[in-house]
Amino acid sequence: MKKTLFKKYLRITTAIILVSFLAISIIILIFITDYWKSEKRSLLQKNAENVAMLAAGTATTTQHNLYRLNMDTMEAFTKAFARNIESDIFITDTDGRAILLAYGSAGTVDVSEPVSREIMKQTLKGLYSSEGTMDGMYQNKCYTVGVPIIVSDSNGSRQPIGAVFAVYNAKTFDAFRWAVIKVLLCALIIAFGVSFAVVWLFTYRLVQPLRKMASAARSFGKGNFSARVPVTSHDEIGQLAEAFNNMADSLASSETANRNFVANVSHELKTPMTTIAGFIDGILDGTIPPEKEKHYLGIVSQEVKRLSRLVRTMLDLSRIDSGALKLRPTRFDITNTVCVVLLSFEQKIEKKKIDVRGMDGIQSIYVEGDPDMLYQVVYNLVDNAVKFTNEGGYLKIELSQGNGRTTVALENSGPGIAPDELPMVFERFYKTDKSRSRDKNGMGLGLYLVKTIIRMHGGEITASSEQDKFTRFEFWIPDKAVRQNGGTSCCLVETTADTSPEGHGKQEKGHIHYE
Repeated sequence: MKKTLFKKYLRITTAIILVSFLAISIIILIFITDYWKSEKRSLLQKNAENVAMLAAGTATTTQHNLYRLNMDTMEAFTKAFARNIESDIFITDTDGRAILLAYGSAGTVDVSEPVSREIMKQTLKGLYSSEGTMDGMYQNKCYTVGVPIIVSDSNGSRQPIGAVFAVYNAKTFDAFRWAVIKVLLCALIIAFGVSFAVVWLFTYRLVQPLRKMASAARSFGKGNFSARVPVTSHDEIGQLAEAFNNMADSLASSETANRNFVANVSHELKTPMTTIAGFIDGILDGTIPPEKEKHYLGIVSQEVKRLSRLVRTMLDLSRIDSGALKLRPTRFDITNTVCVVLLSFEQKIEKKKIDVRGMDGIQSIYVEGDPDMLYQVVYNLVDNAVKFTNEGGYLKIELSQGNGRTTVALENSGPGIAPDELPMVFERFYKTDKSRSRDKNGMGLGLYLVKTIIRMHGGEITASSEQDKFTRFEFWIPDKAVRQNGGTSCCLVETTADTSPEGHGKQEKGHIHYE
């Protein structure tokens, strides 16, 4: 039989409640019985003392200085007391011989023999109290209280002239105890039933979200990431359900991104391979004339380089995920980096007639960081900006330093980014231009790398946009603190521009100058 959390929790909780109720019931039973015995003994002692006082008051002396009780008076009063407390009351002389007996409900008593000397000795001293048969005088167990009858002689001295015993049948107490037990059992059953129902309902509501999480997890294992867990509370279970749903959203987004990535990679592989195969087959079978072979071999060479970049990108991405690449921080001029990047895009900027703003009178700003990685950050951001800026639009660059951080912002005119896509632009493999009309070579890794590199430096990057107006990316890094927690950096450029060591540092003359 499958042991579920619901059954385990219900079983444990039920056992705890049952044991608690039983313990409470036993304590209550012990308290009630002890209280009952104490009250009954107190009642027996009080009535026995009243009878003893009455006997002492009716006692008269004989000519031999012996005491004699008024038996008529004593018999009437003794019987009345016995009926009142439902107990036997009998009076004895100092030798233990019974001289008066009033039956109550104590049971059969044998008074043919005197009360034992030990009992009489203890009684005449002041008080006798016991639970038993009075050394065989009663056939069943009884509660017995004995008190002496004390009188004062002519000299004023006090002496016992007999004893009064009040006896209560213990069977009556047993019946009372069973009645209490029945009441406690009924209360226990009712309370346990109500508690069990409440615990069952509570346990069911507690475990139900976990069952739904398990069901959703099984769906995830089958590749279905649409399942979600309803959040019905704000406690730990509700927080767990909310975290589970967030994880599901992340898994679904990751799965979608991976599928898109596979589609993009497949497209990137298929297009150059088709081009290469077509042109080579054309050269081999003579379809392409010899005088044009060099031209088409050049196209084949470009497609081979494109394939090489794709493979290099995938390898570098693997190194990012494994944490093999580390920061090499140094102090350098980030303003120079921005200018060098702009110079590398000079032809594209001039071709689209983009107005570069914010570079007039710019001053050197030194930062602590990895120059190659931060060059990659600026390059990817400028590449995106140039790629999506409308023809005749603007590219605005802002650099500032203060409050212990250096801030770089790039803003460009253009179509902008949809509000629902803006939070995902830094996700790996995510592309806003799914039609590939503007971004024909990218794979959705550029901004992901930018974010990763910035966070490695201890900074943050944000994006804002207004559709059909502008897009703005702004990042900051601390002036001195550089965090190396493993992970990421590489020189991944999602563009067809030359990013080789020979090319990325050139400062050719054009319409963008830096002095």
